[in-house]
Amino acid sequence: MRLRRIYLPILSAQLPGFALGGLQTLASAADQDVLRYVNPLIGSNSGGNVFSGASLPYGMAKAVADVDGQNTSGFSTDGSNVTGFSTLHDSGTGGNPSLGNFPLFPQYCSEDVFDNCNFPKAARAAHYVNESIVARPGYFALSLENGIHVEMTTTEHAALYRFNFPPATSVNSTELSPMILLDLTDLWRSRQNASISVDNQTGTIRAIGTFLPSFGSGTYMSYACADFAGASIRDSGIWVNNRGGTEPKELFVTRGFNNFYLEAGGFVRFQRPGNGTVNVRVGVSYINTDEACRNSRREVPFPLDDFEDIRSHAECAWRDKLSPISIQSGGASEDLQTSFWSGVYRTMLDPQDLTGENPLWKSDEPYFDSFYCIWDSFRAQHPFLTIVDPEAQSRMVRSLLDTYKHEGWLPDCRMSHCKGWTQGGSNADVVITDAYVKNLTGIDWDLAYEAMVNDAENEPLEWSYEGRGGLQSWKRLNYIPYLDFDYLGFGTNSRSISRTLEYSYNDFCLSTVAKGLQKEDYTKYRSRAGNWQNIYKTDQTSFINDTDTGFVGFFQPKHLNGTWGYQDPIACSALTSWCSLTSNPSETFESSVWEYQFYVPHDMATLIDLLGGPDAFVSRLDFFHTSGLADMGNEPVFLTVYQYHYAGRPALSAHRVHSYIPSLFNTSTSGLPGNDDSGAMGAFTVFSMMGLFPNPGQDVYLIIPPFFESVSVTHPTTNKTATIRNVNFDAKYNNIYIQSATLNGRPYKKSWIGHDFFTQGMTLELTLGDTESNWGRGGGDLPPSLSKHSG
Repeated sequence: MRLRRIYLPILSAQLPGFALGGLQTLASAADQDVLRYVNPLIGSNSGGNVFSGASLPYGMAKAVADVDGQNTSGFSTDGSNVTGFSTLHDSGTGGNPSLGNFPLFPQYCSEDVFDNCNFPKAARAAHYVNESIVARPGYFALSLENGIHVEMTTTEHAALYRFNFPPATSVNSTELSPMILLDLTDLWRSRQNASISVDNQTGTIRAIGTFLPSFGSGTYMSYACADFAGASIRDSGIWVNNRGGTEPKELFVTRGFNNFYLEAGGFVRFQRPGNGTVNVRVGVSYINTDEACRNSRREVPFPLDDFEDIRSHAECAWRDKLSPISIQSGGASEDLQTSFWSGVYRTMLDPQDLTGENPLWKSDEPYFDSFYCIWDSFRAQHPFLTIVDPEAQSRMVRSLLDTYKHEGWLPDCRMSHCKGWTQGGSNADVVITDAYVKNLTGIDWDLAYEAMVNDAENEPLEWSYEGRGGLQSWKRLNYIPYLDFDYLGFGTNSRSISRTLEYSYNDFCLSTVAKGLQKEDYTKYRSRAGNWQNIYKTDQTSFINDTDTGFVGFFQPKHLNGTWGYQDPIACSALTSWCSLTSNPSETFESSVWEYQFYVPHDMATLIDLLGGPDAFVSRLDFFHTSGLADMGNEPVFLTVYQYHYAGRPALSAHRVHSYIPSLFNTSTSGLPGNDDSGAMGAFTVFSMMGLFPNPGQDVYLIIPPFFESVSVTHPTTNKTATIRNVNFDAKYNNIYIQSATLNGRPYKKSWIGHDFFTQGMTLELTLGDTESNWGRGGGDLPPSLSKHSG
């Protein structure tokens, strides 16, 4: 059946895209279209690694130009060269470039001589015209400096490209033939082997390849089916390295020998059509090439006619996903509104819904991939989806549990159907607990509890990519030792501090679910949740450039025999060197002791007492955020921005947020302080500007004034609308401190609120002023903690 045409009051061609040069002139009728505030190019430079191309929400097909510069997610506005246009990508990931399989590349061959065609990446690379870039939800376009213009849009499992070739002739006035090649490679050049076939009559190209995941173990296979419309075929064939031929029509290629990477693929040359445009329909699959072809033909039945329909459908899908939220700007700048809506958009690019595209097992449950990685996303992204798209979040949790059923472990990171490296604890436990305390439906909670207990009690042989390591010491010594003797399993024997802290919170989350399900082991896991205290060294000092910071007492590594090791508290901070699994591994992961000293999200009262009480804690938190120690480009810092709440100083959380937005989170192409991590940075931005920030795994949102006059969220399940409204709001942000609050018209003094605010559709009204008040500072107003302050 032909794809149904969707006609909107505003044609998609009239709606503006974001060009590198700025926002195009807006048609007055489009002023209220929320998509005008979504700029996919935010964070496309300086390490934001965002995916800037065309995609549906959680879509598998993600089409964009691939460049030879910052290409972790395909495209970057770093001024590098385009090497192809491909249909599989991830968004905001770290590590090696991800996916980018089977790129297409258009060109004219010099003098129309086949031997003059440029096949290898380095030879064919062409710079793009900066001002030509247009990026908006469901659409991406740019022009190459050679005059070829490329547009693309996507369905769930397919992309439709329009390549427009300008008129061109050879030296003897012969019109040149457009050529489009397909390359059997990926962004990382990780291909292990691949094959290709070109149909002599239709030009249809089928490609199969085996590749490596960019941050995990094993291999995966992907498949593509590309066919062409709008032009007559002149010839076709295959190419290897810098030569090609019209015979044969099939090819199998391995990786190559040592460092010699074989470049190979297929091509089709055309008689240039009168309008210069060749459409290419590309279906992708992880099952087989037949499925890739079925995906393309089912979702793009008429490649010459469907482009605008598909683009309009994608825009409608994004409007629908963004529709639960509305704001009254109150004069807030368009830049701030763009930061907000673009952040919402990026939370829904990954994980990808690959239901029906899982080659590993058959199941009636949903299958999501590109959890990249949960260590990053559990802190804000998944809690945000719980509010605005609870059905999708419930399906993601079910997917995690189905992975446990079929592979034996909850993933901590997963991409391309492969197991990703575990960064810290078993943080799928936090995602599950967050769903539990916020009453997501459709989830088998007994299975969830079983999976979480498996993480806590059973050590896998390879805990580098699943479960937890060091469980024997964890249970016997109540901490993870420095240089642990662990013969039960194998992983990177580092991160003893951060793993101790994360395991403590993982076990707290398990205890929460156990208590809710009335399991007898509730008290055991609640006791383990206090293990973090065993690596706190009361007399540890910290120096910066040989100057004493004046703060005493930090977490430190501890040996098996109970004696202390040492890690400089500022090591691995923003002031020193980067620490990861592969680069300078240490006892904290991608973060310093200074930063990890605040990671006790379940028992802030005890932590604050250990650090000298509320005033001393505030002083320490201020120093952390003003000394350069805080790394706003990485997710462990997120909650620290709001932890003033736990010391009875919520006004200081509001002040701290405004010191980072918009200075570090803004609308420029360098507008993220670090890797977006599949929308984690976007979620931090959105929550901060909404005025509520989660403590994930707990039914707690910490309150600050929103960046707008009001923000409303209509819960997709209950259809109730929750509103956070500022009184005395000013768009210059002098009034950023809450003086008083009402909830549904009644005085409200707590500095936090629960999830029923959203499900029941409450109204929180905040009266603002320009100085700190006593609101939220009383002992009974503080967010909940496992213990109470001693004072």
